[in-house]
Amino acid sequence: MSDFKQRLSHTKLAAPAFNALLKASEAVHQSGVDPKLLELVFLRVSQLNGCAYCADMHSHDLLKNGEDQQRLNTLAAWREIPFFTEQERAALNWAERFTHLHQPDGDKDDAAFALLQQHFSEAEIANLTFAVAIINAWNRLGVAMRPQVARRA
Repeated sequence: MSDFKQRLSHTKLAAPAFNALLKASEAVHQSGVDPKLLELVFLRVSQLNGCAYCADMHSHDLLKNGEDQQRLNTLAAWREIPFFTEQERAALNWAERFTHLHQPDGDKDDAAFALLQQHFSEAEIANLTFAVAIINAWNRLGVAMRPQVARRA
């Protein structure tokens, strides 16, 4: 059985790095990409990476901002249900392709990029890609350092 205590206070011990990552996150949030779409991507990537802290935070933020509970419940199976827009599907597909890098596939990567181009501007694609990179960094910190997840009633 795993100990669920935070390993160390990484946000204080590595404050300059933490603050730099926080600034990068703020830049992505101010990039013009739809905030709800960003949160869906953040939640899905956090699910894939097994980051409890981030999955809790992003699902809570989505609910607080009016997201549908059924969409949250089925996000892990987004390919199998019609609850997500084509734009969301393109973004989620892109996020998944570049969260799991262990099996790069040039043809599938090119297809994922072509799908993005149908729904997003070049600037939005660049910012969405940064968003995926940043949430992956946060997830790795969350899994490694185990920040505490408060129980919500």
